Amino acid sequence: MTLRPDFVAGLDFALDDFQVRALDALDAGRSVLVAAPTGSGKTIIGEYAVARALSRGGKCFYTTPIKALSNQKFADLREKYGNEKVGLLTGDNSINGSAAVVVMTTEVLRNMIYADSAALRGLEAVVLDEVHYLQDRHRGSVWEEVMVHLPLEVDLVCLSATVSNAEEFAEWIETVRGSTTVIIEEKRPVDLRHRYLVAERGVDGLIMLPTFVDDKTSTVPNPDALRLDRRSGRGPRGMPRPARRLAPPRRPEMLERLEQEDLLPAIVFIFSRAGCDDAVRQCVAAQLSYTTSDERKEIDALIEKHTEGLSDDDLMVLGFGPWRAGLEAGIAAHHAGLVPPFKEAVEEGFTRGLIKVVFATETLALGINMPARTVAIEKLTKFTGDHHEFLTPGEYTQLTGRAGRRGLDAVGYAVVLWSPWTSFEQVAGLASRRTDALRSSFRSTYNMTVNLINRYSPEHSKNLLNLSFAQFHADREIVTIERQLTRRRKSSISATERAVSSYGDLDEYRSLLQAKKTEKINNRKTKSGAETRSVLGHLAPGDIVWMGGRGGDVLVLSQQTKRNSTALFVMLSSGRTARLRAGDFRDHPETIGHIALSTPYAPRNQTFQKHALKELRKFSASNKQIRTHKTQQDLASAIRNHPVAQDVDLKELMKAADERDRLNDEIIRLERRVLSRSDSLAQQFERVRSLLDRWDYVSGWSLEPRGQILARLYSESDLLLAESIARGDLDGLNAPELAALISCFTYESRSRDDDSFSYPDWPTKKLGQRIANVEKTAQEILAAELSGGLPKSRLPDSGFVGLMYDWVSGRDLFEVLSESDLAGGDFVRCAKQCIDVLRQCSLVAPIAQTQAAATEAADIAQRGVVSALGAVSS
Repeated sequence: MTLRPDFVAGLDFALDDFQVRALDALDAGRSVLVAAPTGSGKTIIGEYAVARALSRGGKCFYTTPIKALSNQKFADLREKYGNEKVGLLTGDNSINGSAAVVVMTTEVLRNMIYADSAALRGLEAVVLDEVHYLQDRHRGSVWEEVMVHLPLEVDLVCLSATVSNAEEFAEWIETVRGSTTVIIEEKRPVDLRHRYLVAERGVDGLIMLPTFVDDKTSTVPNPDALRLDRRSGRGPRGMPRPARRLAPPRRPEMLERLEQEDLLPAIVFIFSRAGCDDAVRQCVAAQLSYTTSDERKEIDALIEKHTEGLSDDDLMVLGFGPWRAGLEAGIAAHHAGLVPPFKEAVEEGFTRGLIKVVFATETLALGINMPARTVAIEKLTKFTGDHHEFLTPGEYTQLTGRAGRRGLDAVGYAVVLWSPWTSFEQVAGLASRRTDALRSSFRSTYNMTVNLINRYSPEHSKNLLNLSFAQFHADREIVTIERQLTRRRKSSISATERAVSSYGDLDEYRSLLQAKKTEKINNRKTKSGAETRSVLGHLAPGDIVWMGGRGGDVLVLSQQTKRNSTALFVMLSSGRTARLRAGDFRDHPETIGHIALSTPYAPRNQTFQKHALKELRKFSASNKQIRTHKTQQDLASAIRNHPVAQDVDLKELMKAADERDRLNDEIIRLERRVLSRSDSLAQQFERVRSLLDRWDYVSGWSLEPRGQILARLYSESDLLLAESIARGDLDGLNAPELAALISCFTYESRSRDDDSFSYPDWPTKKLGQRIANVEKTAQEILAAELSGGLPKSRLPDSGFVGLMYDWVSGRDLFEVLSESDLAGGDFVRCAKQCIDVLRQCSLVAPIAQTQAAATEAADIAQRGVVSALGAVSS
């Protein structure tokens, strides 16, 4: 194969051993899981999967957890393979979606699977970048849905950060996907040194100390740093006293010290957007600059390239002047509040070495290719919206993973700044632990539930739930059993198809053979009670015995043996149940067949018994011939004269039938083992299904018209949106009103303490009434969830209503944002989320007028800064 040498020759570095092993696995046609540190070169493996699929004339999907990553990867692959071969699908962007290589968010792939999209035809491989994102509590279950639902013939390339339970995660993938090569790389491509940076009153300059005694091998905290930290005058439990001597380093002083130590370029993580922007202003005000005149010219060209699609008014409201001043000094902020053109200009400038310092929130830690020589962290705590949380070891490792540029730096540095709220012992303890355990966030959503009902049988749906990583945590064995069940069911279908004779009923012929065998055995026996008890003891649930005139066909529901006494709980052909002992039989009971009892196995349950009676009568109707030939001679004659006896393939047919019966017995046994294990996910699924049944989305195991709509709505507020559509609350609105109403389903205020989400006066009276209707529906759903033992759905948020109404009414960005505190990047992101749901409504709304209004609203909203794609359109 010529692809491998050509691919390797195109790289500007030699492959590491773990990369070679991963490429070997892909060449062998196996799926791979690669768990390796940030910056180690995992993406090379994904790119090889792309190149391999293209060389074979196949297709490859490259998925990422966020749109920014999709945009970046799309630009990289399009530059390498050309515009015709590479596409992009991110919900709000669709570019060349039928290409051989399509970059997409993971949600898009999940939606394609549920819709059985034609784009899946010819798919050879799927790259799941940042697959550890499956632990995200809001969106993580999407990764598990994709990994479980994708056809097994599609190879997976799972790229993950290092996690402490990578082996367990790999074992689950192996169980679910079959043959998978697991590659775990612990070594960073660039060594990491940990530093502690402190300011002390009365001391010129900052104090920088190693965090550990030995940078390379030790995790023993540096005693000098411990002694220094104690001079801060910390009180009980590490709380600071008012007269402390130590202080957090000022940002300009920190950068000056990093420059003195030759530790730039650097990323400084500040878990606050306002903090990042303030840091840039402070450094510019302090007249710090890290660029030459030639670099400033390049930066000006870069700025022009990324902002050429924005008007002067747009730039003014977005704070273009201060942002540009920072970039020209080589200093920038990076956070979700920046509009995409600004953010992408920062990323390109930093990657090209033009920008030397970036103050960033933790969103930068996820996948964007921006390595630095140094990563500094201001505080080891971050505000979650409700309270402050200490960073986890996994988060710390993810942040510091960007320290050290492969091929440029021999060593990377992680610098933690002194904080009055964190002791040095806590800093050292966090730095000495590398990773967290990966945990599943899988749950049964409303959309997933209706899609499972729509596509699969109850048994198959439960099988898929049991294959999840969440169930693997609950009971690792159950995933193995479910995989065995999948294989057994597939084999049983194949055997059933082969066990068919064109001459007649093969099962009837086999029943005659069994009857003859049983009669022969019975004739050798005496009619002693002991032998009758022995026969009863060998009967199993599902066996059918013949009692002649005393009851005809009798189905054994259960059997219990205590000491020398055996009792059968049976169902008679009349439908009556009875308990029989050896004394109730004048002759030995003759076993004439067996049927599979339903699951769950509950012989006293009325529904179970109704199903059993139905199967018993079906058996009796098709096996009358057995009971009309009571002698060996009659049975032999019936066997000889049976049409199937003339089939030349009889021997092979009998083998297939025996195989089918054996497999079906094993399936019953495995199903009972599953039932005996944890049933939490199945129970949660059933609670969701029951709620949907009560609300007329499903009926039993089929979708009602409402359910068909819900199956095509992919939103965190999916049920609320579907119910609002069903109640007509989206109908009769014009485009601005509809866009504003839809924003209630997508927008979420960053803080519920912010009064800006509440509007005393709505743009129109009709819109205000519809918002009230939606809020009332949300409360009804919440009440149903509480009574049904389900987690509560997110309530609608009207904080974006006025902005979205104005934007779709045609007002420009300056007018929309001039009286709002919302950042430009937040506005763009919220508008795109709203556009995504509007597009969905344009496809599923039952009223043509509503479809047209949704399409119009989405088209109007997709303009100006909202449609500016920076690197994607370049």
